[in-house]
Amino acid sequence: MRIALTHNLRLSDSEEEAEFDTRETVEALAGAIERLGHRVERIEVSGPASRTVARLEAYGPDLIFNTAEGRRGRFREAFFPGLFDELAMPYTGSDAYVLALTLDKQLTKLILAQHGVTTPRWQYLEDARQLQPNALRFPVIVKPNFEGSSKGITQDSVVEDPLALHRSVEDALARYPSGVLVEEFIRGRDVTVPFLEAAARERGGVLQPVEYVVDEAIAGARRHAIYDYALKTALDQAVSVRAPARLARAEAQRIRDQAEAVVRVLGIRDLARMDFRVGDDGQVHFLEVNALPSLEAGASIYAAAALEGLHSDAVLGAVIDSAVARWNIADPRSRRGRPRRAERLKVGFAYNVKRLTPEPSGEQDDEAEYDAPKTLQAIREAIASYGHEVVDLEATSDLPLVLASTPVDVVFNIAEGFKGRNRESQVPALLELLDIPYTGSDPAALSVALDKALAKRMVRAHGILTPDYLVMHSGKERLPKELSRFPLLVKPVAEGTSKGVTRKSVVRNEDELRQVAREVIQKYRQPALVEQYVAGREFTVGLLGERRPRVLPPMEIVFLDASDPTPIYSFDLKQDWSDQLRYEVPARLSPRELERLERAAREVFTALGCRDVARVDFRMDAEGRLFFIESNPLPGLAPGWSDLVLIAQAAGIEYRALIGEVLSFAIRRYQERERERVRERRAQAAASREGAGGANGVTAAPDGEGG
Repeated sequence: MRIALTHNLRLSDSEEEAEFDTRETVEALAGAIERLGHRVERIEVSGPASRTVARLEAYGPDLIFNTAEGRRGRFREAFFPGLFDELAMPYTGSDAYVLALTLDKQLTKLILAQHGVTTPRWQYLEDARQLQPNALRFPVIVKPNFEGSSKGITQDSVVEDPLALHRSVEDALARYPSGVLVEEFIRGRDVTVPFLEAAARERGGVLQPVEYVVDEAIAGARRHAIYDYALKTALDQAVSVRAPARLARAEAQRIRDQAEAVVRVLGIRDLARMDFRVGDDGQVHFLEVNALPSLEAGASIYAAAALEGLHSDAVLGAVIDSAVARWNIADPRSRRGRPRRAERLKVGFAYNVKRLTPEPSGEQDDEAEYDAPKTLQAIREAIASYGHEVVDLEATSDLPLVLASTPVDVVFNIAEGFKGRNRESQVPALLELLDIPYTGSDPAALSVALDKALAKRMVRAHGILTPDYLVMHSGKERLPKELSRFPLLVKPVAEGTSKGVTRKSVVRNEDELRQVAREVIQKYRQPALVEQYVAGREFTVGLLGERRPRVLPPMEIVFLDASDPTPIYSFDLKQDWSDQLRYEVPARLSPRELERLERAAREVFTALGCRDVARVDFRMDAEGRLFFIESNPLPGLAPGWSDLVLIAQAAGIEYRALIGEVLSFAIRRYQERERERVRERRAQAAASREGAGGANGVTAAPDGEGG
């Protein structure tokens, strides 16, 4: 089967991403599914939902193996299953209703208590003034109501002094304003019961209880025996899983009975994890259920499944088997078992091939923006790996004739064009004339972005800072007052790949400025852009998507020559950067800096009308102000070398997936065009039938009178 592995990739150790999957976990899951004989497409779901939809519709999976948690809100775990339902695509795990219910701890307890499941007494609070401390027995534990992975639970969460409870609740609500749970703390130990629907069928899929064992040296230094956030993260090496848990026969039976009731009452499917507290008196209390449990190495579900004779690959196989049975995927008559599959398409590949190797000095850089044969082959192979036929379309003057004789469905475009400030728009303009969907931005956005001065004017109109600048057509223009301070930077106004940007581009007086400007104008046959040099950190930001793009982790270009007071990302450094630059991705930024940089990148993308993919460059000065430098909506895609490729790798998007994602947007536009054509044909057919009916005896009365 074709399986899409939908997931959130953990890029940091922040609590916000605690429930996301590490790169190692994603690769382990994908490898296991492949070993089970399936074809896997990794789809990272961060960013706008439209991006995920485009990837899924372009791939057309038989089944979605879902581990995506969502990023925010009370219904975040339900979002993606709800989206999959809307797309009529089968998926693993419980449905949106169950996931929304189980993320709400207090609502889950309310429902289960009505069916005889024992829970500690609790209060649910959205305001500290609602607290009624006399209604509970102390000690109590304060925890977020809508979080998993022990988020918000520390040793201090257990409150023994009633006078301290109000303050503890206020602190918890400040961090988790959606609501907190104040629950009677049961002295005892935590026991976990995994659920795997396709295993242990005689017990309804409820596996044997397991428990977490904490290293004695760590456990002895802790006030309370709880599986808190520290044990989940920083101290995870001190925790092991004991399978089965050491329980008295009566305790084990009570846990099993309650676990089976939880699964039955809540309608959980495929897999889950249920947490119980066994009191020192032997009583069993239900705490919570996770219907989207962790599948990282060492997770409790693997230890419990091993007691049933299932190895880790077989656990994933069992999840797939129960989902396949539920969706009736093997039955070709099943409506829900037949997702929309992207047909095999004829994909044109428009490019300019680099036949001359540019000199690092920049003296010979005519074909610097073109792509090397190795890059072109990597892109061809990536497109073909999705089952499409690739048709080469070298962007020469013969391209219109080639397109006329070789019809294609969509075009993957990386063609740079030949000359003029509109050169990058030449191929897209031709494709629009022929009504052929293509990847990337439209002709207008490409033309504006290539003209750096025009791009700065557009971006400034949207309130984004840019360095002060001047366009020189002859080198004799008078300098405005705002450019009276040196150093200044001089470069061609409409070139990419840092063409024309060399060490002497940073000028320190007016004579140097005019000399370099004349050289740029003469060599590149275009105006020179003169702008204020912004000292500070340099960043480049990749974006993927359409109207609401996903911002990938920013990359910082770190200059290593501390003796250079005015470093720039020059042409020679782009050609050979190994000993003079360091790329840091994700860049080391404070949360506030990261938010501002992401917002600025998204605003530039929107202001310039970019689409599908782009890269935006910024400088941050000593005061933390961000200055837009330029945008490239046709970024390089050289494997292991181009900035965007390195950024994507850091975001967990391997090269094939990056090409597939960019292509998916064009495939969606192709599908929309085809649906529109079908509607037009049906409308024409309906009109023809109505006309034929009039010709077969239905005639209009003269002068508007009825017959």
